[in-house]
Amino acid sequence: MEFVAREARLKPEFSEQYPQLDAGSWEPAAEIGAKVLLWQVQQEGTAALASRILDERHFEFRGGWYRGTETDLRTRASDPAFNGPM
Repeated sequence: MEFVAREARLKPEFSEQYPQLDAGSWEPAAEIGAKVLLWQVQQEGTAALASRILDERHFEFRGGWYRGTETDLRTRASDPAFNGPM
C-alpha cells in the first residue's frame, strides 16, 4: 500500500467562512485542520470539538491512503476501529 500525504483545499465559494485560509491552495490536510480547529475554538470555545473539522462540502481532498470500495480504514469517530494499513 502506497502512502501519499492527504491534502485539502478550501473551495473559493466558502472563503468568507474561513478567513484564516487561502482558498484554492493545496496544503496538508492536517495543517489546514489544525488552523481551522484553532480558529473555531477561539471563536466558539469547546463546542467546536463536537463537529467534523473540515466540512467535505467546503473542502476538496486528494492523496492519503487508497481506500478502494471497501476498507477497514477509519476516517471518522463513528467508523469501525482502524487497525492501520495492511
